[in-house]
Parts: sequence; structure tokens; C-alpha cells
Amino acid sequence: MQAYSFTPIAVAHTPYKEKFAIPRQPGLVGAAKGKIELLPPYNSADMLRDIEQHSHLWLLFVFHGTADKGWKPLIKAPRLGGNQKTGVLASRSTFRPNPIGMSVVKLEGVDYNGEHPCLHISGMDLMDGTPIIDIKPYIPYSDALTEATSEFAPQAQQHDIDVSFAEQALAALSKVANARELKELIFQVLKQDPRPAYKKKDTSWQEYGMALDSYNIRWKISDTTCVVIDISPN
Repeated sequence: MQAYSFTPIAVAHTPYKEKFAIPRQPGLVGAAKGKIELLPPYNSADMLRDIEQHSHLWLLFVFHGTADKGWKPLIKAPRLGGNQKTGVLASRSTFRPNPIGMSVVKLEGVDYNGEHPCLHISGMDLMDGTPIIDIKPYIPYSDALTEATSEFAPQAQQHDIDVSFAEQALAALSKVANARELKELIFQVLKQDPRPAYKKKDTSWQEYGMALDSYNIRWKISDTTCVVIDISPN
């Protein structure tokens, strides 16, 4: 069959600077704010005319962070504990024959001005710099199918994680201009328990770090207790 190639029409700017700690689905971290910037030759404000009539948008994008790793017919799904395998087409794994993803985001605003018109969004699950190959409006009456079922993922996972901030982290936050927004973003990301599935069985204290927005965040976690221990500029 004929092969097709696609050119990104936009790029995503998000708080997630690395794959680790990105929410596994969109909409789980509403505090995550970002924007979609149109790229030449598609950077015309006409491309976005009337888009603000829609509260949410579909983004079709490239898994650029894992595309070079190829694809697998069977993958280990986090929902199944990271050990049991399932078909890649029965999952949302990044290791696909064509590394294309789709995500619903909330449209917060539109900037028609400047050389690169952009969309302000929230609730994304995209790494910073993700190439966007198409944008479509989310249509509730056809896209929200109330009769749809999924035995694999019947509902959003509930993580009973208690997130707190150590004195050192709070002191660092006090020096940040958008301290309240950053604290809420960190809280919502860690509340999702971003650890690999196999690590969640270990009840000893584990220490992790992530690049979030313009900061390096370090935290430790044991079972369901998570403590942010340091926040430093990236």
C-alpha cells in the first residue's frame, strides 16, 4: 500500500520536560497549563478562526520521545501491573507501528496575534516539544459515547497517595512567583503516582526526581506516603 508522510503543523509547549511523570491519560492533571504553537507555513490566524466555539480539542501528535525505539505487537500494560502482556492495538502504548497518539485537551484561550498564533490549553498528557500533526474539535454528542465500555480500563484509577511538602521544598516555593500554581501542579502530578507499576510493590522509601516546568522536583515515596523534599530551578 502507499506510504504517507506528515509534516507537523504545530508544536506543544508543556510543563513535562521528560517522559517520566507525564499522566497516563489526558484530563487527570487539570493544573497542567501549556500552549500549542502553529508552525510555518501553517501559522495563519485563519487556521484558528472560530475554534474558541469549542471547549475541548482533539490533538493528533507524534510520540517523538519513543519513536526511535520501534514498535511491539505485545506490550506490558501499566493497568495490568506491568507484567501481563496485551496487544499493542488493544492499548494506548507509545510503541506502535506508526507512533501517533491522540489526546483531548481543554481549550483555555486563543492568541491570534504574532508570528506564531497559538492555543492555550490545560489537562494535557504531552511532553514538551511534541509535534502536532492535526487539531480537531471535540464534539460532545458524537465523541462522548455514554454506552461505550472498556473492561481493560473501566474507570480512572484512584491513587490513595498522601502528598506533603518538606520544609526545604516549602522554602523554595516561597521564592517562586507562581508558587500556588506550581504547588498545585506538583501535587496533582504526584497524586497520580507516576512510579513504574513494578515499583509500587516496594514499600521501602524510594527517591525520585522529575523536570517539571522550569524546575527540578525531588520527592520520596513509601507505599502511599509521598513527600516533596526539594524544588530547584532547572
